[in-house]
Amino acid sequence: MASSSMVMAATMNDLPDVILSIIFSSVSDTRTRNSLSLVNRKFLALERSTRTSLTLRGKARDIYMIPTCFRSVTHLDLSLLSPWGRSDLLSSTSSDSFLLAHRLRLAFPLVTSLTVYARSPSTLHILLPQWPDLSHVKLIRWHQRPQSPHLGNDLVPLLTYCQALSSIDLSSFYYWTEDIPPVLQAYPSVSKALKCLDLLTASLADGFKSEEIQAITAACPSLTKLLLVCVFDPSYFGCVGDETLLAIVANCPKLRVLHLVDRASLGSTRGEPEDDGYTRDDARISKVGLVDFFTGLPLLQELVLDVHQNVRDSALALEALPSKCPELKLLKLGHFHGICMAIESQLDGVALCSGLVSLTIKNSADLTDMGLIEIGRGCCKLAKFEVEGCKKITMKGMRTMASLLHKTLIEVKISCCKNLNAAASLRSLEPIQGRIERLHLDCVWEGLEEDGGILCFDLNEGLCQSFEHEHGSKRKKSRYSSDPDPSSYCMQGNGNGMFSKSWDRLKYLSLWIGAGVLLTPLPTAGLYDCPNLEEIRIKVEGDCRTGHKPSQREFGLSCLAYYPRLSKMLLDCSDTIGFALTAPSGQMDLTLWERFFLNGIGNLSLYEVDYWPPQDRDVNQRSLTLPGAGLLAECLAVRKLFIHGTAHEHFIMFLLRIPNLRDMQLREDYYPASENDTCTEMRVGSCCRFEDALNRRQILD
Repeated sequence: MASSSMVMAATMNDLPDVILSIIFSSVSDTRTRNSLSLVNRKFLALERSTRTSLTLRGKARDIYMIPTCFRSVTHLDLSLLSPWGRSDLLSSTSSDSFLLAHRLRLAFPLVTSLTVYARSPSTLHILLPQWPDLSHVKLIRWHQRPQSPHLGNDLVPLLTYCQALSSIDLSSFYYWTEDIPPVLQAYPSVSKALKCLDLLTASLADGFKSEEIQAITAACPSLTKLLLVCVFDPSYFGCVGDETLLAIVANCPKLRVLHLVDRASLGSTRGEPEDDGYTRDDARISKVGLVDFFTGLPLLQELVLDVHQNVRDSALALEALPSKCPELKLLKLGHFHGICMAIESQLDGVALCSGLVSLTIKNSADLTDMGLIEIGRGCCKLAKFEVEGCKKITMKGMRTMASLLHKTLIEVKISCCKNLNAAASLRSLEPIQGRIERLHLDCVWEGLEEDGGILCFDLNEGLCQSFEHEHGSKRKKSRYSSDPDPSSYCMQGNGNGMFSKSWDRLKYLSLWIGAGVLLTPLPTAGLYDCPNLEEIRIKVEGDCRTGHKPSQREFGLSCLAYYPRLSKMLLDCSDTIGFALTAPSGQMDLTLWERFFLNGIGNLSLYEVDYWPPQDRDVNQRSLTLPGAGLLAECLAVRKLFIHGTAHEHFIMFLLRIPNLRDMQLREDYYPASENDTCTEMRVGSCCRFEDALNRRQILD
């Protein structure tokens, strides 16, 4: 009987195909899907039929290796074909270009969404006719715009061949702002059908002016999503003001997602904590204009207004948002002052937007702790909160806000706030320490001793006393918190000021740190126990040419070994400036700085690494050095390695020592990517020789 019951036991293979298809469709990890396809022929057929998205990473010259079993793919990404950004087979100069395009169409006949690196219009002339039903196209180009007597020449093939186009993404495509309005006006039938237009390109020298924005929105009246880089500076002709905002409303009343960002706000560099938060000029945006703007967009769900110019006394205008835009879920404000007056216990300003799920406040000069508390009381559904460049908020206000939102808040960013260093930021988040999933903070180690990193004061006791002093009795405190006793969040220290509670759900950690500052105090500052941390991003910024030599041999990556599940790291040193060639006496060149940053990386069990080398802006060089290549070669567990820069061929050959390395690529995804790299002798042939050597190796799995 026992053997009979074992034979009759049901397995996953006995489930109906419809249910199995739903299960397979919910699996997003590529390697997991590949493993499923190896179980049996039925699973193979189901996996292939439910695979709708695919990114090709092979060499474009190997036409015979194009996979032909993914015929259900609707989203195809060709932007990472190797060598990156230099695929001659997708240009008119190659005799095999049309054959490659034809093979791609036969292999992926159902494609409706395409991502491609297009250095010249010829690439689009070859590819786009293969899929006439394309509805979404994302173009990528970090190289300079080719010279052309006609504005918008790069986009003409896009609007010519794709008559069913509804979405265009140019967020990673270098163009001129003058290119966009003429080409949209020249193809009115396609432009009028567009639903999504993403022009939020960080590499632009200037943003769109008022006349250009009005022309774009007039040509695309059906837009539901619009992202633009704008000029809000009143010292420029054609700056964006009330007139432009009202024109957007009149031309595109169906907008659900609207991002208007000043060019100066797109930079990746951190602000100056000592600034008072006010700019020299005020934006030409009035309170009445904002109210009329909100009134005209009743369907709005996401709004970003990062104007980089003062918008004063904005509380009254923001109070109109809940009634004028009842579906609003995401709000980001930059340089808006007076967003929450916090007068007594009356809610006002942005605190009245009770439906918000995500709120970002940048450079609000007069935001105080009481303002944060009012936001915590009013915006009770917040799952994501970011605060940047607000100089008057402290740990008390941030901690109280976290207490009020301890049931919903799971993602927090605290950056460039003068009174919130790393230790204070982590202390303020203790009420949600067991819930938070994504976190960004600045590695400012004030309050930590240099010799051991031990906290110099007990913030727990001080905070409880200050909270009691400020709000009086427990009855009065309960007015600001859903917890009957907010002081219960003041946790007992362990004698040295460290936390006694684990960050159980933290999966993603983002850090900013100055060049020359050590990372080693990170665990002691409060992030010692993160058992589920999987991904970390470290942004290193500073001018190494003016700083002193580091006091220690290594940056401190070894301290990340505290996190047992850490598998992915993004180390971004792109805003670290130094001498690529010979440094003056007493200074270190980028070779020594790269050794400092990467020392200890071999101690981590990383699966995927993205690395941006430091740069020398005077010669536009971001190159992997010999010490950097040697230290990266010590990452024995790495399977994916992406270097966002260039390298000598004999340097990257060091990376063949990594036994499990399967995917490695050099990407110059920054502007301007060099047309002909003469500094590192990194040619197309060099990349191909390395990839051939990599593919000849035996990979255990």
